[in-house]
Amino acid sequence: MKSRILKTALIGAFCAVSTANFAQIEGKKVQVFSSYDGEKKMLIEQPAAVLKTDLKTENPVINVFPEFKYQAILGFGGAFTETAAYNFSLLKPQKQVELAELMFGKKGIGYNFCRTTIHSCDFSLDEYTYVKENDKNLKSFNINRDKKYVLPFITAAHKINPDLLLFASPWSPPAWMKDNAATNKKSMIKGGKLLKEYYPVWAKYFALYLQNYKKEGVDFLAVSVQNEPIAIQPWESCFWTGSEEGDFATNYLRPELDKAGFDKTNIIVWDHNKERVMERAREAMNVKGGDQAIWGIGFHWYSGDHFDNLRMAHELFPTKPLIATEFCLSPETAGEAIWSDIEKTSWASVERYAGEMIQNFNNFMAASCEWNLIVDTKGGPYHDRTGGVSAPVYVNPDTKDYTLGELYYTVGHFSKFVKRGAIRIGTSSYSDNIKVTAFQNPDGDIVVVVLNKTNKQASPKLRIDNCTAEFTLAPRSLNTLIIPAKTDVRREFKRDLKKQLRQVELQRVQPIK
Repeated sequence: MKSRILKTALIGAFCAVSTANFAQIEGKKVQVFSSYDGEKKMLIEQPAAVLKTDLKTENPVINVFPEFKYQAILGFGGAFTETAAYNFSLLKPQKQVELAELMFGKKGIGYNFCRTTIHSCDFSLDEYTYVKENDKNLKSFNINRDKKYVLPFITAAHKINPDLLLFASPWSPPAWMKDNAATNKKSMIKGGKLLKEYYPVWAKYFALYLQNYKKEGVDFLAVSVQNEPIAIQPWESCFWTGSEEGDFATNYLRPELDKAGFDKTNIIVWDHNKERVMERAREAMNVKGGDQAIWGIGFHWYSGDHFDNLRMAHELFPTKPLIATEFCLSPETAGEAIWSDIEKTSWASVERYAGEMIQNFNNFMAASCEWNLIVDTKGGPYHDRTGGVSAPVYVNPDTKDYTLGELYYTVGHFSKFVKRGAIRIGTSSYSDNIKVTAFQNPDGDIVVVVLNKTNKQASPKLRIDNCTAEFTLAPRSLNTLIIPAKTDVRREFKRDLKKQLRQVELQRVQPIK
């Protein structure tokens, strides 16, 4: 079953019009879940809205068009950093089970698409690798460090959700593999480049990581070539050009993974900010064989909106899933004014996250993975940084207890209701301040997420197939509406999806030379 769902999800985006008629919805009750500023009530179920035949209503209307189908959805989640895993370890066993259910379970918000780091990153307790210095044959390779905190956290999550998918990213190769001209010494921090002579060794390092994790019962959907390949950070970082990423992915990493038996493990490129996502994908894919070796395109949010760049990347490479591989808030990335607001009211963070996710989805994002799953009350622990960051869950290291932050509920407005294999569908909104996206789940239910960015209450009508349902949008609120499927819509959905997949043109637009 999982392989069939993934095959659907990995096909890419398609924008064809279905002839299926989503009829027989009059009288259906639409569930409404809301979070709103003020009293800080999060994900509260509201009175149901009832769909009634309505051929006259025009404004204010939120339209939903299930006959317009776009990309399939892979899932939602965050990163199993050593920071997150260490904080998880501070909890008593009963609290760990409780929190794992809230994060990954059906009673919680159902995270199912998460990230790991290949040895250390800035949100590890310190720098570390899996090999001894200058071990070019990698005979000393072991993941014993990860067995202390990271693997127990992943195991706890996987026990709750066996359908959890993972991808892994490196922040830097070991220092002895690099040329750090900026620091004049070999280092994992402050950028530098992987020396070409170590391309085969670094590719084997990836394969050994996958092999060792597999021995612990953990498999991976994908790996990315490099986290933030043009960022020269005070923590672990490494510089790559797009053509270098394409070369490494095509001529070193893909063959090594295939040889090691990981031919089903995919490769993601870029894994950095949206403003260059189309250009960097094009540059990597232009390497001979790159289009076949590279599966997906990763992106972050730290340099502005650039939603159109996502759309253009999709238009160039419609079969390559676009994945938000990291995003979080901090004083550096949010700006001091917003960060102060987050500390004071937290609603600015909800608006920022929800608005970003809605517009990413409306520009063909297939999966959403934020940064640390858990941080402590200071936004860490971390190293080689000047400050901490946000997360959906906070652990108090003194009381050994956790708090579900506003971002937990924000992502939950999507992840709790949008299932893997769902298809984004068409929508339109009566106001630019009312952001909307919608999905049809494999069981036929339709999920509509609505963000009211105004300070005014509104009573729009949800409109679908000539029926409307009136509901209330509280000022500055985030809302999820569930439109139930008609009796035989599951069968129609699957039949229509197969038809669209047969018809979709998989030939991508040729990249500009």
